[in-house]
Amino acid sequence: FDPTLGSLTLVALAAKTASPTFLAFSPDKKMLIAANEIDNYVASGADAGAAAGEKTGSVSSFKVDGASLTYVNTVSAHGASTCHVAVDQSGTAVFAANYTGGSAASFRLGADGRLSPAVSQFHYKGHGPVADRQDSPHAHRVTVSPDNRFVFVNDLGLDCLHIYHLDWAAGALTPATPPELKLAPASGPRALRFHPIGPWVYCVNELNSTIDVFGWKQTTGQFTALQRLELLPEGFKGVARASELVFDRSGLFGYAAVRDNNFVATLMVHPLTGKLTLADRCDCGGKTPRHIALDPSEKWLLVANQDSDVISAIQRDATSGKLGSTAVNMKIAKPQCLLFA
Repeated sequence: FDPTLGSLTLVALAAKTASPTFLAFSPDKKMLIAANEIDNYVASGADAGAAAGEKTGSVSSFKVDGASLTYVNTVSAHGASTCHVAVDQSGTAVFAANYTGGSAASFRLGADGRLSPAVSQFHYKGHGPVADRQDSPHAHRVTVSPDNRFVFVNDLGLDCLHIYHLDWAAGALTPATPPELKLAPASGPRALRFHPIGPWVYCVNELNSTIDVFGWKQTTGQFTALQRLELLPEGFKGVARASELVFDRSGLFGYAAVRDNNFVATLMVHPLTGKLTLADRCDCGGKTPRHIALDPSEKWLLVANQDSDVISAIQRDATSGKLGSTAVNMKIAKPQCLLFA
């Protein structure tokens, strides 16, 4: 990536793995974990944790060596359509969310980079009010608290966050009390993001394109509702699916992507309350912005536009937080997830 021009140049094919729709680094960036969003995984002799013919997605581990990735192993995620992975703050525990499987699992990550078979797994039951999107549980994201004590699973199908205590040394999860936080019916919680500085946490809701803002009490892990922000223009009619949220290092600005309407919203963060103000909307540079990321210089916001086969880099003013009106594009098939090494 060239931060002067905002341009991307293809270096190499780093690795091959089955449908890697989400990626996560270990804290030291020496390991890369991939969610393999598949439904029919059959373990080989070298792989762990799946019975022959099990209908499940999987999680793969790679060692990072510059632009190259060295495959380590793959394990069963114990649920179909594994759509998200995360690594804890110590780099010893890995988590997976299984969308179609409606489940979540945790694993140990060894010093050699090998993933263990699942240490914990949870299979959810029920449905939400939106018949075509919430016919069953849909675990969509796993988020570890900054203090490494709690793990939260966004369930788009059940309109809730499942809450767990984390034993990071064992890679094990146990349900908290209460075990879940209910959100608005038909909201479809998709993504969770902790503020980089303040005691706040933000939940992006896919089905109604809103962001719920919560106060977060570190000692208990308790959330307190502070605000619900509407991302769509007033009077908008039609389908729109919010997908992702990122903050800059200062914590003063955030950016939220919305699919179908295909825009990125610039958000101002109140430094005392954590509440959001929607400052602007700009075109995302393509169709279906599935994921977004700020480059290390924070001069560019990169957008993975899944359905137009393009990664767009949108220039950013670090002082005002404002995004530019034009994007630098790179063609790539079905971009899903963006990480800077």
